Formats: sequence, structure tokens, C-alpha cells
Amino acid sequence: MRFGKTLANSTYPPWKDKYIEYEKLKKLLREEETSPQGRGGADGSWTEKDEETFVHELINVQLDKVHKHQVDTANELRDRTSAAEAKLQKTVGPVGENEEEKKQIASDTLKELDAISNEINELRKFSRVNYTGFLKAAKKHDRRRGLRFRVRPMLQVRLSQTPFNSEDYGPLLFRLSSMYTRARQILEGESEGRQESTVGVKPKDTYKAFRFWVHVDNIIEVKTYILRRLPVLLYNKQSQKIVDSSQHDPSITSIYFDSPSFQLYNKQVDGVEEAPSLRLQWSGQLSDQPEIVLEKKVVSEAAGSREIRVQLKQKYIIPFLKGEYKLEKQVKKLQDRVGPDSEQVKTLKSTIEEIQEFVKDKDLEPVLRAVYTRTAFQIPGDDRIRISLDVDLALIREDALDPDRPCRDPKDWHREDIDKNRMEYPFTSIKTGEISRFEHAILEIKVKDTKYTRNNAWLADLMSSHLVTEAPKFSKFVHGVAELFEDYVNSFPFWLSELETDIRRDPQTAFEDEQDRQARLAADELAVGSYMPSSKISASVDKTRVGSPRTHQASGSRRDSAENGEAEGTAHVESAGFRSFLSFSNSRYAQRHRQAARGWEDAPVPPGVEVPKYWIKDQGKLNVEAKVWLANQRTFVKWQHIAVLLATLSLGLFNAAGANNWIARTLAIVYTGFAIFALLWGWGVYLWRTKLIKERSGKDFDNVIGPVIVSIGLAAALVVNFGLN
Repeated sequence: MRFGKTLANSTYPPWKDKYIEYEKLKKLLREEETSPQGRGGADGSWTEKDEETFVHELINVQLDKVHKHQVDTANELRDRTSAAEAKLQKTVGPVGENEEEKKQIASDTLKELDAISNEINELRKFSRVNYTGFLKAAKKHDRRRGLRFRVRPMLQVRLSQTPFNSEDYGPLLFRLSSMYTRARQILEGESEGRQESTVGVKPKDTYKAFRFWVHVDNIIEVKTYILRRLPVLLYNKQSQKIVDSSQHDPSITSIYFDSPSFQLYNKQVDGVEEAPSLRLQWSGQLSDQPEIVLEKKVVSEAAGSREIRVQLKQKYIIPFLKGEYKLEKQVKKLQDRVGPDSEQVKTLKSTIEEIQEFVKDKDLEPVLRAVYTRTAFQIPGDDRIRISLDVDLALIREDALDPDRPCRDPKDWHREDIDKNRMEYPFTSIKTGEISRFEHAILEIKVKDTKYTRNNAWLADLMSSHLVTEAPKFSKFVHGVAELFEDYVNSFPFWLSELETDIRRDPQTAFEDEQDRQARLAADELAVGSYMPSSKISASVDKTRVGSPRTHQASGSRRDSAENGEAEGTAHVESAGFRSFLSFSNSRYAQRHRQAARGWEDAPVPPGVEVPKYWIKDQGKLNVEAKVWLANQRTFVKWQHIAVLLATLSLGLFNAAGANNWIARTLAIVYTGFAIFALLWGWGVYLWRTKLIKERSGKDFDNVIGPVIVSIGLAAALVVNFGLN
């Protein structure tokens, strides 16, 4: 389908004037006058004026129009969401009070939420189709008029400056989801306790994956940072019984399948739930007879990913893909070992049938090869944190879509020229249009949701640092198709424009960006908690992102017991909206911690543990830096300086006053008292701090009592002095 027709079918009628005017750009390009090679028409009339007009219309007029509409609409949707939150907050109150009014508010809010949700969906489609339109127009220009002028690089820079296609609607959808839940609770009369009981129920062994780009300059620093916490996972061939620690990182090859119309690609780009993919994968050179795995993967944001795979030999790949071979030998061996009716045999048979049906129904064939070098980090036997760093990524066409110039023999499943010649990165023998080399490394972090990973600070620091750039939706398959098959697809991933910019960031800028992001997330959570009476969302957002790049800890408050009576229960409901923002713990540790040092004096030790008589830190020779001693002495000298000044002031005032001026003499005595206090206080603090230094104490050296007494006393004396004089 031509893009003009795709654009017409994707247009949202209320916004029809806000889309890119693709036909107008084609008219300005005057493509009917040019040949596909860009040599111009018969009169060669394409001038610099024509070029200026086209470029101005494309990257200024059209791009600014689309970007302005996207920004204005997104801001309007946020304002409408905030208004809906304020309206729904009126339903917070005791159960049974104004139920009809609450239901009316909830009903009206649901209609508004439906409208907002629909517009978010349309805005996402609007951004994607316009982004594709700009890339298509630039490509058409560079092909037709690209001998002297190329507009694609300029467009990429402008797209990075006006990123209408990279808006993150996740926080907004999170707020809408919470309001939907609250409104349905009111309308359906569901108890909040029942709703809360389902929160946090997660399947076992669930992983969350995070993807990042790493600039070439930062690869070594990222590796060394991870190596301090996780060892490198060594790959070992089956033929080797001893692990070879001197081996290099393996080169991994994946061959991705898709239909001639790129159905699987379009589903992944459009964000379809449970988008499937199919690939062959092996490690090393194919001529070394490695293990080849055929894997089908279905990714779902709600349920995670589901993977099924079978292991094949090279000679059986074509028969298996055609459905002529069903791994009869493997099935027979498994039946002999565990029995023909075992669950393992049934699972293997269903896996074989599912993959073969998938290939047949979708008319799948190899279209893309991805070759990269992988460094894996993982503690052996501990799969809670798994990290991989892929470098030297090359994406190569593996298709036979063009019958006149196929990249692969249509009767074979892979390119013989690459595998027989044992080609390696950078694949200099491959034609320019058949290969795309990705300039960054790809860091993927998979974290199992456990208590250990939720409190892992070093991992959170890495993911929010300047060393990495977040790329949550990045896919090698999607990127390769978008780069190498742009003539066959009408939709592109949003990250293409970001590749034209430098992803390196200043550490301070990265820190400030992370603080701003955390503040926005905290504001969203506050908005949600304000109208959810039983909300456990805390106002303070957990800085640790593990478990999600945006994980937040929920702080709960215990419900009042039903035995306390109706009045007490009512008071709890009334204050719940406020208490939902507080992070307060009644654990034994928290109670003792709030009592400061007194809380730990009688703390019991575990069975079999004795209270230590001395600390290891207090053993050995005492070495104190000179600046510590000098700082203590300097503070003492300052106090003596204050004492001398006050004594001089009091002596002068006493001598200058006459015998009958009792007010001046009294104030002189007061100033003398403050001078003596400053002298003794400075000496006492000096001895106290010297003792703490010698004892290697971890206590705080600050003591604000003395300065406060002197300051307030002098201020009062001066006021009395001027008031009575």
C-alpha cells in the first residue's frame, strides 16, 4: 500500500488539518519531472529556489504544525486528566454519605476518562503516521533530487529538536487507570478491601527487562562498573569439559522471520499486545556445527514474555519449516526415557505443532540477520540479575523478496556467502544497501522481582547515570527492518531520529534530569493517592528503579480494627486521604529508631550472640589527621576570642558608668557573666570533642546549645540597654 493511502486511512477527522500535507510536498518536489536516479526532467529546471521552498515547507511549516498540535493536545489531555482527578476527589469521604451524588460524579468521570483514553490513542497514531510521513518525504526527495541536495540529515536534526514522536504517555495512563479503578469501585459497590487484596499478586519468577544504549566511549566504563558486582558469564562449548577463561566473547547470530508483507514487524511497531516473533539463533560460526535453536517469542506488557524453542540440526531446518519433519527422533528418545504419556512429551509435541502452524499460517521466511558480540554478566547459579552487553551489531538483509536480485537463495534458509566464507564484523564484503551497522552498544538488564533486587542501589545508579541512554522499546529486528526495508513498510519506530544526535550526557545534567523525572512521578502518585481513600502510594518516590525503571515503594498504614467501634472507624476513613501520603512504619525497628539512642540500649541480641566488649574499629594505633586537631583548637580559640571581647566590653561599660548609674553597672555585670560562660563553654566543648576524637566515636560533634544561649542573652541585654537608657 502506498503511503498516501495509508495516511488517508489513518487520519482522525477532527484533526485532519493538522496532519502532514504529503500530497503538497509531492507537488513541490515535482517528481513527475524526474527520473528515479535524480537526474531531473528534460529541462533540468530544479533550482535552488525550488529546493529552498521544499525544505522550508517540510522542516519548518509542516514539522512545526505537527509538533505544535502534538504538544498542545498532550497538554490539554493532562489538564483534562487533572480536572477529572479534582472532580473524583470529591468522592473521598465516609462510606454511605451522599452515595447518589458520588455515583453521579463517578459516572460523569468515566465518560470523560473514555474520551481522554480515545484521544491518547489517536494522538499516538497521529505521531506515528506523521513521523513516517516526514521520513518518506525526505527519502523521496533524496532519491529524486539528491544529486546536489540531501535533506534527510537536516530533517533528523529537526526531529530531535521537536520530538513529537517520542512522547511518553505512561504516567498519564497510570493516572487514568487509577481513576478508572476508583470510579468502578463507586459504581459497582465493591469493597476497597477486596480491591486491595488483589494488588501486588505476581506470578513466580517474573523478570522485567530494561534496555539502554551505550556510547562507544562509555563501554569500558560500563563494563568495569558491572564487573565490580557481577562476574562475566563464560560460554563453553559442549565439547569442552573444562571452562576456558581465556576465550573471547562469543559472536551470536540471529536470523529473524517475517512474511513478505512484514506482518510481524508491523505488529511490533504498532505496539500490538502479544506481538510474536520467530528467529533462528546460534553462537560462533555456522561451519563449526553449533547448536541451532528455533525460538518463537510472544511479548506482552501485561503477562511478560512467553518463549518456546526447539533445537535443530542444519540439515533438518528446511524440512522442519515446511512441516515435513517433526523431530521424530527426539520425541522417541523422550518417550523411552519418561514414558509416552508424560507431560514433557506432550509439551514437546505441542511446541513443534505450534511453531510449524505459525510458520505456515503467516507464510514466514528469513528476512533479516543480526550479528553481534555479547558479554554476559551473572553470578553462577544466581539468576536474580542478568545483564548482557551487545557490541558490534550488524544487521544484514537475508531475504529473497526481489526475485531478480535475491540476497539469499530462495531454496535455502540462510546466506551461503556469509557462512561459507566465515565473514566477521564489520562485513566489508556486503553491499552497502544490504547492511546496517548500529553505532552504539546495547545494554539489557533482566531483573527478577525479589526483595534483593528491589533494594539494589548500584543497579539503580547505573540505569539513571550518564553512561547509558534509556531505549525501552528498542528491538534489533524492528530496527533492522526499518533501516533496510524502508520501501516495504509504512511505519517506523520512534527511535530512528534519536540516532542522529549524540547520546552522551554530562553527569550533572543526567543527575538533574533524573531528579526532574522523580519529581514528576511523585506528583503523579500524589494526584492518584489524593482520591483513592485506601491508597498505599507514598508521597516519597523510591529512588531505586529496579523491578521497574520506575519502581515506587508503597508505604502502608494498618487499618483500624473493627472492634474499636463505628466512631473510630469513621475517623479512620475521614483521615485516610491524608494518611495515604505518609510513609509511617510501626515495625519494631522503626519504633526503636524513632527513640534514637535510648531505643537500642535494651535491644535484645539474637540467640547465641554475645554483646561485644569492644569494637574492631577501636583497635590499632590512633591516627588522627592534623586538620581534625587544628579544627577543634581553632573553634576553642574562637570561643576565647568572644569571651575576651565580652569581658572588654563589660569592663569598659562598668568604668564609664557613674556611681549612681546602676543600670549600666548591672548590664556590665551581665556581660561579664556571658564572657565567663563563653570561656567555660569553649573550654568544655574543646575537652569533649578531644575525648570523642580519641575514642574514635561516631557521634555528631555539633552542639548548638552554647551559641544559642550567648546569642539570645546578648540580644536581650542589648534590647534592655537601649530600652532603659
